[in-house]
Amino acid sequence: MKPALVLSVLAALSGAVQAQLRLPQLPQLPGVSRLPGVLDRVVQPLPEILSSTSRLLDQRVTNARELLTRHRDLIEADPAGEPIRRRELLLVSPSDAALAAAALLGLVKLREESWPELDLRQVVLRVPDGLDTAEALAKLRAAQPALQADFNHLYSRSGDVAFGAGGTVKPAGPIRVGLVDGGVDRRHAALRHAGGGSFGCGCNAVPSEHGTAVASLLVGRDRGFSGAAAKAELFAADVYCDQPDGGSAEAVVRALAWMARERVAVVNVSLVGPQNRLLEQGVAALVKRGHLLVAAVGNDGPAAPPLYPAAYAGVVGVTGVNASRRVLPEAAQGPQVMWAAPGAEMAVARSGGGYGVARGTSFAAPLVAGLLAVALREPDAAVAAVAVERLASNAVDLGAPGRDPVFGRGLIAEDLRVVPDQLQARQNR
Repeated sequence: MKPALVLSVLAALSGAVQAQLRLPQLPQLPGVSRLPGVLDRVVQPLPEILSSTSRLLDQRVTNARELLTRHRDLIEADPAGEPIRRRELLLVSPSDAALAAAALLGLVKLREESWPELDLRQVVLRVPDGLDTAEALAKLRAAQPALQADFNHLYSRSGDVAFGAGGTVKPAGPIRVGLVDGGVDRRHAALRHAGGGSFGCGCNAVPSEHGTAVASLLVGRDRGFSGAAAKAELFAADVYCDQPDGGSAEAVVRALAWMARERVAVVNVSLVGPQNRLLEQGVAALVKRGHLLVAAVGNDGPAAPPLYPAAYAGVVGVTGVNASRRVLPEAAQGPQVMWAAPGAEMAVARSGGGYGVARGTSFAAPLVAGLLAVALREPDAAVAAVAVERLASNAVDLGAPGRDPVFGRGLIAEDLRVVPDQLQARQNR
């Protein structure tokens, strides 16, 4: 969720990381404002859920239109209005008969890639001129009903992060945590110590505000600042590479396959978008192998349809609350919410140096991922289940008794929020 919401916090500490609508990152719409000073913050609950959702969705539609207008050569919309890579279709582990049917329709193979770690193979097809992308997909599905085929949807960030610690389940081995996001500025003071590895962009570093903020609140360590798993190694996959059509479904699955190869047990994904057959199977394969995928539920509003990957089975969906334990008015709600964590008024590292202030469900998800990474050192379904239950035992039940669609199983990591004023005071000592 990239372009800034009106609700976003712009605060001191040389900038602010903003909640985002679900569109790919654009250079002219940065995730962190570089305006100094403190602006008025609109954080009061909106009076009516439906009007709140309508406003947020209207803003996203406006931003989507702008994106499509600026990059018509790279991006188009699917029938639901979701951004996709222009004239591309994804086939999931297609048979020879399916490929032959595609060729009869004039579809041309652009690339093919296998991910044995996920038992998946993808083929990307080019839709010829004169044939609409949606029409091509419909014809292909009609010709091969058993084929898993879809658009190459684009996914975007849904906020940023926070920090925490605690909760173990007989941990053994180094603490490692994965991040699927934009690029990370590993030169930042809070991230210089983090080992691990990087993936994507042809091994070139393309730091982003969103990725750096999330990374800092996963593993950051600096004077007065600590991330959720400050001693963890960071395995960061950049799925954007500062490209307008970055964040595609295949890029996200490619990153998940890398996490599987590296045996990174807990992976944070603060990205959101529509359902996609390739992404669904990639997520399912990772979860089946005992990994925990932690995802932000998104900022389209409480009455909006569920966003993915947070809404896929087995994914740990996280919403955000403010310092008063009020759920963020822009946060999604539903059965996909497993936990709530701090998601507003938190200090985060800013690409290029210094700190900003974060707001959005993306801020909350890394807190949970960091806590789980401390407990789960290797992919293991049984240990993962125990780690989840132990973390749940420390949750503060908010809202309706038991699990509810607003706070899930309750609030965790409340004590892990680094307040901007507090950070500034610590660093001035």
